[in-house]
Formats: sequence, structure tokens, C-alpha cells
Amino acid sequence: MRNIKTAFKSGPAGIHAEWFSTVMLNWYQIHKRDLPWRDTKDPFFIWLSEIILQQTRVNQGLPYYLKFSEKFDSIESFASADLDQILKLWQGLGYYSRARNMYDCAHAVVEKYHGKFPDNYKELQNLKGVGKYTAAAIASICFDEAVPTIDGNVFRVLSRLFGIADDIAKSSTFGVFFEKAKSLIPNQSPGDFNQAMMEFGATVCTPKSPNCEDCPFSKSCFAYEQEMIEMLPVKSKKIKIKHRYFNYHVITYKGHLLMRKRPSGDIWTGLFEFDLEEAEKSSKSSNFENTTLQYSSEEIVHQLTHQQLHIRFHVYEALDQRSFEQISEDRELDSILLKSVKNYAVPKPIELFLNDEFCK
Repeated sequence: MRNIKTAFKSGPAGIHAEWFSTVMLNWYQIHKRDLPWRDTKDPFFIWLSEIILQQTRVNQGLPYYLKFSEKFDSIESFASADLDQILKLWQGLGYYSRARNMYDCAHAVVEKYHGKFPDNYKELQNLKGVGKYTAAAIASICFDEAVPTIDGNVFRVLSRLFGIADDIAKSSTFGVFFEKAKSLIPNQSPGDFNQAMMEFGATVCTPKSPNCEDCPFSKSCFAYEQEMIEMLPVKSKKIKIKHRYFNYHVITYKGHLLMRKRPSGDIWTGLFEFDLEEAEKSSKSSNFENTTLQYSSEEIVHQLTHQQLHIRFHVYEALDQRSFEQISEDRELDSILLKSVKNYAVPKPIELFLNDEFCK
């Protein structure tokens, strides 16, 4: 393998834009996966699919898209739902701010734009939760605006094919890739071209062990020629993981348990949880006033993007009805029937705990 600094002196691969877009579109028509959002140009369903698929693999996001699209057939029906209903449908997908932003966005489209999404890249970015990528996807697929979508797949395809060594961890690099993609995107079928680029990165030009043998661009690919596939794209930023220790107090009494809606300020805003004590480390046992400890669970490790949560559930039975009600009042917790707890939106680790312990 050549040294990266030496290799880039030879310059990027010479690929003609018209030839590239033609080959990419032809490849897409033959190899694209059969996905439900590819059968429509309705901005509501494209918006729905793009938000769900942010930081989410297709096979993970598809069931959620189907749930939402079966429940809601328009931006108006989505906006008329309660936020708790949206969060419950979203449960388990993670990055809950996306669901809350969708709720605000839907109301804005209905109230400010009379139920119609803006029809251009620039104005779409004024909507809550709609960044450059989602705006470009909606604008190109629904309104045929020739503006490129730039995601991790596109970064990888362009950096390898054209030998772009700019660090994608730097925000300033976005413009480099955006301009390169803009020089390639055709005025005809820009939506298909954007989907083709993302599909190609997801299925052929993959992060590890890309399928170079079946790649129609391999003879013109800079990274393939220079044996630098594993070195591109360049990404220097490393995520620092913060460890947090959660001790949940699960207070029960005669078919009821106590929970509260998590306040604003983090990714679980608006979801229901048990009484929480955050500490410097998780505790194997615990005491709680006016209760009897039934058991303490083994530690569960829940990985988030920038955090690793170490969670234990401590299950208690209140001594009597009065004690149960007093704990509810003192701790600002709501009494919930065990048989109805499945209707509440909760974080993934609590969902798993409830399914194992109470919802069998």
C-alpha cells in the first residue's frame, strides 16, 4: 500500500460527469432494493422515511416506516396525533429527538405551509429537524431539484472514486463533497441519482470489504488503483464515551407501579421511566423508604452514541396503600396499572425490563 501523502500527488481519478451519472443510474435501475418509499414522490412519505433512516440501517428502520405509514396517511393526520402516540410508535428506534422534531415539523407544515411541504432545498431547511441531507432528499426526489444528498455513504463513494482526502470529521469538508456531488448530479432524475449514490455506498462501496469486483467504476477508482480503499474516507475525530450509572427504583403495589415522564434536557425527554438515582457507580442492592426490596437486577449496559449507561433495576413492594400513595406524592410519580404499562412510551432498556418482568 502506498503512503497516503505520496499517492495523492498523482491527483484524483479522471471520471467524466455525464458518463458517471449514466452508469450510476443504470446500475441503480438494475440493483436497487425494493423499498416502499421508492414507490412514491409524496413529500410526507419521503420525509417520514428520511427521518427514520437517519443514523439507522434500512433493515432496522423499515418496520418503523411501515408502522408510521400505516397509521398516518398525510402530514395532517400526523400533526393531529398526540406526542405520546408518536413517541410510543418510535419506541426502540433511539435518537428520540428525531420523533419530537417530527412532531414540531408536522405542525409547522400544517399551520405555516397549509399542509404542503416547501418545494425547494433552501426553504425546506427552515423546518424543525430537516437539515441539509433531508432537505436535499425531499427537494430532489419530490420536486426534481438537482441538489445532492451527502451522507456517510456518499462521503465514502466520492472519496474513494475521486481521491478526496479531506477529513470528513471537519464541518468545513461538507462543502468540498457537496460541490463535487453537485458537479455530477444530472438535471434529469436527480432524485434517482441521489438514491443510487446512497444505495451504491450501502451495498457495494461498503465501509469494510467493498465489492470491488462487481463495481462498474473499479477501473476508474482512485482508491482501487492506489490500493487505498481502507484509508478512505479520512476521518480523524474520535468519539469520547461517557459512562453513567443508573439505579432505577421500581415501586409496585397490588398490580400498580410508579413512573414519571422524563423532563426536557436529553434524548429521553417525554418518555416514561421509574424513579431514578444516578450515581458514580451502579449498586447491587438498595433500600427505599416504606417498601420491601424484592430483588435487584444484574447490571444492563446500554450503548448510546456518546454514552454508555450502566443500569440496575431495584424492585420494591410498598408496605401498604398509604405508603404507595405517599411515595407517589413525594417523588412526583404517577400510578400506572401493570396491565396498561405497555401503552406508555419508554426507553429501550426499560422496555426490555418490563417485557421480561411484567409483560410476559
